[in-house]
Amino acid sequence: MLWYAEVIAAFLCFLFIWHWRWTKHLPIINWPLFGMLPGLLKNALHVHEYTTRVLKHYGGTLEFKGPWFTDMEFVFISDPANIHHILSRNYSNYHKGPKFREVFEPYGDGIINSDFDSWRYQRRLIQSMVKNNKFESFLEKVSRGKVESGLIPILDHMSSTGIEVDLQEIFQRYTFDNVCFLVLGFDPKCLSIEFPQVAHAKAFDQMGQSVFYRHVVPEICWKLQRWLQIGEEKKLRIAWKFFDEFLYQCISSKREEITRIKAQKMEEANFDLLTACIELEQDEEGGEMDGSTKSNKFLRDMAFVLIGAGRDTISSGLTWFLWLVTTHPSVEAKILQEMREHLLVNNEINWDIKEISKLVYLHAAICESLRLFPPIPFEHLYSIDSDILPSGHPIGPRTKILYSLYAMGRTESIWGEDFIEFKPERWIS
Repeated sequence: MLWYAEVIAAFLCFLFIWHWRWTKHLPIINWPLFGMLPGLLKNALHVHEYTTRVLKHYGGTLEFKGPWFTDMEFVFISDPANIHHILSRNYSNYHKGPKFREVFEPYGDGIINSDFDSWRYQRRLIQSMVKNNKFESFLEKVSRGKVESGLIPILDHMSSTGIEVDLQEIFQRYTFDNVCFLVLGFDPKCLSIEFPQVAHAKAFDQMGQSVFYRHVVPEICWKLQRWLQIGEEKKLRIAWKFFDEFLYQCISSKREEITRIKAQKMEEANFDLLTACIELEQDEEGGEMDGSTKSNKFLRDMAFVLIGAGRDTISSGLTWFLWLVTTHPSVEAKILQEMREHLLVNNEINWDIKEISKLVYLHAAICESLRLFPPIPFEHLYSIDSDILPSGHPIGPRTKILYSLYAMGRTESIWGEDFIEFKPERWIS
């Protein structure tokens, strides 16, 4: 028996060495038992650069193989033709599906977790609210006020004292205050020189961390933790309960406030998105809004999604944008010159939104920053039925599809030989 074990061990070693020698030139190796996961883990600290290199090697489409029996297989895409096929030409065959909603469970039935008619309805609803003149005025007032009373004093203090600070943390505090005020009409006051620990922001961070954890570990691991209520899943439940209590309290208070204002025939002091949604619900008789969309749960899900969309994406985008501008002095000089030409009136800056919208070069610089460092580097969907991509790759039913916005923004065939350069001029025709 010992002799048989030695023979099997020697044979497995031979297979391992032979497989490695045969595939070592590849950017990612499909190992027996472990699949392609070892290569991904080895490059976890620079995963987006690594996957961009891998996708380039495979022509923009890779069939990723996970460890055996883990259900981690997916098709990884950066080919624009394939992405257009999935998101536009054959969109009806691809949806977020139940597995997506399970991973993003805290987002409820908000637009992030919605498909088809529900997604279209929520998109129209959000667009109608943000295009409201009252909200545009409120947005301008809140954003400018938070910059003047919060962001500038903190940056001045750090500059005068010479203290090193994590700029992304400052922007996260700024955007959390901003988005909570714009969505809920409530200012959590995260942004101050003291850097206070705000329980609501901490709970929101924990929920985001737990959702990310669900992305990177095998499904069976986090589901077992959820069932046993241990580890990351236990932290998620605690944070989720706390943040939900906060949201439902804001919704209840807002309903009472709107009822009181209408009874007294007063004008609203603020026009946040929660106010807009509740007023729309109260004013609409019949129409598209049914019982489910008039519930506190619907308002909770919408508020949560808007806070999530407006907080982390904007803070990440601001951080990368300022880093790119400060490391490219010529771009910084052009932005400042454009601002002087369009915004400087009698030695004072005019921060009117209509005037800011005329800053073409600034807009181009922001687009270029988002190309190189998209706040959401990849997205995923699931196929409903089988399909054939334009590249010829077959897609089976219920196949997970990941498409990389990061890799697509660094594809030479799209952006040219200078694709890696920060060059706002490429956006100006």
